[in-house]
Amino acid sequence: NSCLSLRKQWYQRRVRGMAKPIKLVSQSKCYGGLQCVYEHESSILKCTMKFGCFLPPQHNNKRKLPIVYFLSGLTCTEQNYIMKSGFQRYAAKHGMVVINPDTSPRGFDFPGEHESYDFGSGAGFYVNATEEPWKTNYRMYSYVTGELPTVVSSNFNINMVKSAISGHSMGGHGALIAALKNPGKYKCCSVFAPISNPSECPWGQKAFAGYLGDNKSAWKQYDATFTAKEYEGPKLEILLDQGSDDPYLNDKQLLPENLANACSNNKQINLNFRMQQGYDHGYFFIMSFMEDHFNFMAKHIC
Repeated sequence: NSCLSLRKQWYQRRVRGMAKPIKLVSQSKCYGGLQCVYEHESSILKCTMKFGCFLPPQHNNKRKLPIVYFLSGLTCTEQNYIMKSGFQRYAAKHGMVVINPDTSPRGFDFPGEHESYDFGSGAGFYVNATEEPWKTNYRMYSYVTGELPTVVSSNFNINMVKSAISGHSMGGHGALIAALKNPGKYKCCSVFAPISNPSECPWGQKAFAGYLGDNKSAWKQYDATFTAKEYEGPKLEILLDQGSDDPYLNDKQLLPENLANACSNNKQINLNFRMQQGYDHGYFFIMSFMEDHFNFMAKHIC
């Protein structure tokens, strides 16, 4: 069966010395494919990390499959997207592998790490920290763009040339900077209510000051509004959906209009910014437009 086939492939790669060791935590059949959770020892973050892995029905054939990375928002683990979004139906339809990591390193007890929802555990902000005590472990940018793809490509039959990245809120910020800072690595970027200009919003200012220090010039490299201005890579397609009734939009935490302005002045970026009337910030909003986002990504990687 598919479970035995998957384990056989994993074992064969391990024997050949190709695979980075991963451990299956859970597995359920879903839309003809397999929704799995794996864990591994991260050399970048220096802790055990979990990630969701959806293998579509097509994973049993020999064709290398396209891959989507999804980055979640504040307080989330790998479970939120798996359980709440309904993405599996569309990933199965298009034959996409979907990988979604946790949102921060785990297993530490730094001072203040667990005291607030918007900093520390569950709030890694997809940066490489430079400040103590965070700089040794809070390196989510390098984990998401470097180590995780290496782990995935060594264990599954993936066409890494056909990669897309997506995310929500803090994870939308992470997806945007991953795409903008790595020209050509991801064929497109799909985001829901992203923190688009973190240097100018309370969430981002708190996180950046804590992880990167008080020198605001160091913040720009992790701010999509600034990196969009400097982007010089291949034409980058971005789909951004934002709910008009999102309380964080009104609180100036998201600032998508600043990103839209930056992209409008860069001919190498095509941003489709859609304001969705009546929707808020949560997963009912995400569910409502998930099919659109997978259709968008499929045009570029399938």
